[in-house]
Amino acid sequence: MGSDHVRVLAEHVPGVRVVAVHDVATERAEQVAARVGARAVGSAEELLADPSVAAVVIASPDPTHAPLTLACLAAGKPVLCEKPLGVGPAESAAVVAAEEALGRRLVTVGFMRRFDPGYRELRATVREGGVGDVVLVHNVHRNAAPHPDATSEGVVANSMVHELDVLPWLTGLPVTAIEVRTPRTSGLRDPQLAVLELGGGRVLATVEVFLAARYGYDVRCEVVGTGGTVSLRPPALVDLARDGRAGPAVPADFRARFAQAYRAELSAWVDAASRGGATGASALEAHRANVVAAAGVESLQTGRRVSVAQ
Repeated sequence: MGSDHVRVLAEHVPGVRVVAVHDVATERAEQVAARVGARAVGSAEELLADPSVAAVVIASPDPTHAPLTLACLAAGKPVLCEKPLGVGPAESAAVVAAEEALGRRLVTVGFMRRFDPGYRELRATVREGGVGDVVLVHNVHRNAAPHPDATSEGVVANSMVHELDVLPWLTGLPVTAIEVRTPRTSGLRDPQLAVLELGGGRVLATVEVFLAARYGYDVRCEVVGTGGTVSLRPPALVDLARDGRAGPAVPADFRARFAQAYRAELSAWVDAASRGGATGASALEAHRANVVAAAGVESLQTGRRVSVAQ
């Protein structure tokens, strides 16, 4: 993910220069930095202290997200942190509090779907009343294979968290309850199906997450209203006839499916950071997604519907 961000910033985003890269895998950091004329530095502290570094992208493992974001805030530097903002609501709440104490917004959280052309068109249609009053939202989120480190709780906290951010963004309503179920009783409990209540039950939403769907990376969303429905339009696909089958190829992973979104996200972030600010999902919005995810994990573990207080 970090390598992709470096490449996109260097090749597709005007007005920005990658000057420094840090990773605990030193040789990897040196290779990535060399490709864009940057230098590899020995620590995050060294990177943050460098006066030539005006803003920071965090694409390191989840447990480092909150500590590194807090360090960026302490340094007064705009930061784009990949989701989730922290491991659990306590960590993300600490980031929200630190940013509020600073008195200005510096944190952008990498919920890139907000920048996807299809999702943006979907949201505009919904917000403009194109389908009447929203009553149902159906979401599908499938991967070809789970990450080797995937956990049952992570299906909610690391994968479903995208939908937990998208749903309030689409509808303008907070998630007020969640129930997560799975047909698996042991091992990686995948797939999972969540039923969410938004706005106290004014809207119901379903989210299917299936990490081991095998056939590819597939994200879908349909909004059902009192006056019609609107579905997420996938990016243009090429029909391929091969090995006795014909049809559109399914992207292999999220990077291919959301390539446009990542470029748009980074471009918007660079523009905001150049003015000393932030854009996209805020720390508070990311914290709210973490709160819902924690309730979802509780539901997965207990088998009960869990109310969400935000």
